Amino acid sequence: QVHLVESGGGSVQAGGSLKLSCVLFRVDFSACGMGWYRQGAEKERELVSSISRDDKTNYANSVKGRFTISRSRDNAKNTLYLQMNSLKSEDTAVYYCAACDLTTSRASYWGQGTQVTVSS
Repeated sequence: QVHLVESGGGSVQAGGSLKLSCVLFRVDFSACGMGWYRQGAEKERELVSSISRDDKTNYANSVKGRFTISRSRDNAKNTLYLQMNSLKSEDTAVYYCAACDLTTSRASYWGQGTQVTVSS
């Protein structure tokens, strides 16, 4: 059964950094794109960053130059990361890891979400 487990959220001051991690169980790295979405209070869910099957990356304009998506395979443990630097208050949201069939707002598989709060 596919299962995505996120970690790494928290509270940070503006200008700080956080790194989100997502362990993906039973997701085929070679078959699926992956990404990070976020949803702030009273906002629609948006695709923050994605990485394709052949490791091409894409970023929302609002995070370009500040966020970096990556992934790794280590002893059959597949992990997706999002390094977030120079955080701003507008980055405050629940961040979701997702895999397979990504669109701007949907994906086949989702993590449970992790809260990121940036205080100014």
